[in-house]
Amino acid sequence: MTRPKITLYVDTVSPFAYMAYYILRHEEVFKGCDIIYVPIFLGGLFQKCGNMAPLKIKNKAEWINTERLRWARHFSVPITTGLPPDFPAPSLPIMRALCVIAASDDGPQQPRLTKALDTLYSQHWEHAVATHKPEVLKETLVGLFGKEEAEKILTESTTAQGKQALMANTDRAFEAGAFGIPWFECTDGEGKTEGFFGVSSLGQVVEFLGLQIKGGLGKSGWRALL
Repeated sequence: MTRPKITLYVDTVSPFAYMAYYILRHEEVFKGCDIIYVPIFLGGLFQKCGNMAPLKIKNKAEWINTERLRWARHFSVPITTGLPPDFPAPSLPIMRALCVIAASDDGPQQPRLTKALDTLYSQHWEHAVATHKPEVLKETLVGLFGKEEAEKILTESTTAQGKQALMANTDRAFEAGAFGIPWFECTDGEGKTEGFFGVSSLGQVVEFLGLQIKGGLGKSGWRALL
């Protein structure tokens, strides 16, 4: 038997990817898992799947806003009541920068990537900051890594190699079965792998991986999944 593994595909434009990321980072039940976060471009994934953006579907835009607040409340995820500026804001430069950061991480814990994701997600979805604006993204990266390193990240993100890294990650998500995010690619202790979509599938993720919810079963989030 090996430790359960979760690969979570994310894009900062998605409130549900943010919630999935936050829950994996904070819920005790996932502490026994090896977790990898993979930055992708959601727009590119939709294009590969021939999938329509949810906000373009009649009635779904209003439902999604209600649903994100419901799940955030259930799992105590800090989130802005209103929507961030220009939602859905273009996230391509952010995701390319995150791919550069991920490539520079040393070891499976992804300390640089999670540091950046923690901050960018909190800014955008907790405090409604326009992280997609170039000056805001640069200021954020300077605060995280210093001016010289931030400029290096942004420069590399615009190169052919930097762009290809994001495309490769998006292709990887597609090949894993993803048609939207959050997409969880889960491998249990016996090596069996399955994919799961959405925050509402977290109960299935826990069951598939054979995890034990300790002290969290009484929380409204887990009750809502039963």
